[in-house]
Amino acid sequence: MAEARASDLPVLDREIGAELARIEAAVGAGETDLRGLGFWRIVARVKIDRILIDRHADRIGRIDAAAFRRAVRPRFPVWLGNTVLLAGAAVSGVLIGVAGAVGSPGWKGVWIVAAGVGWAITLHCPTHWIFGWFVGVRFTDYFFGGPPPPRPGLKSDYATYLRADPGSRAWMHASGAIATKLAPFLALIFVRVVDAPWWAAVVLLAVGIGQILTDVRFSTASSDWKKFARERRVARARADI
Repeated sequence: MAEARASDLPVLDREIGAELARIEAAVGAGETDLRGLGFWRIVARVKIDRILIDRHADRIGRIDAAAFRRAVRPRFPVWLGNTVLLAGAAVSGVLIGVAGAVGSPGWKGVWIVAAGVGWAITLHCPTHWIFGWFVGVRFTDYFFGGPPPPRPGLKSDYATYLRADPGSRAWMHASGAIATKLAPFLALIFVRVVDAPWWAAVVLLAVGIGQILTDVRFSTASSDWKKFARERRVARARADI
């Protein structure tokens, strides 16, 4: 099997190179539908073989970046997106202190719930970025994406993404989703500390459980958990070679 694979590799390498050249030309002419061009099918094949990654990762990264930049507006520098979101996370932490300082039970509840929701929104992408940085994935842009309402998204440099270990890529995708789901439960810890009313705990539980159910229903089919499962399959396929 190893000999057959080695003998087939030069032919496959040439075929992939020719397909990528075709797609790169189409993207250069203004096309942005990478799926329609067959790009992601080729990427899925390249991911399984370290030799093909070494030979084609840079070109795949260029094509992905060019199509993204043509199709997505507005875009923001990574440093700016991280600064805004981490500042928002810090503000959410300050709200815990505000909840402890105010005398009105109703306002205590409002501020503690706002802190939990704020963490759920602001910690997602920075967690992807931190985990990705440690496993070798770099990022190029922040943007707004996802189903309505628009949410911050973080664009990876696909050449570095391909070169990272697929198991680590899987956990990079999972990391942001996990941070988002833990955020309301983190705020829940402080409900008794600041003597917030019972309904604040109920709201935070509802937000946390609702996010988990939403992930089960949607993210496994179209978002972070789908990507997690995909990269776990790649890791298993690579282990079998």
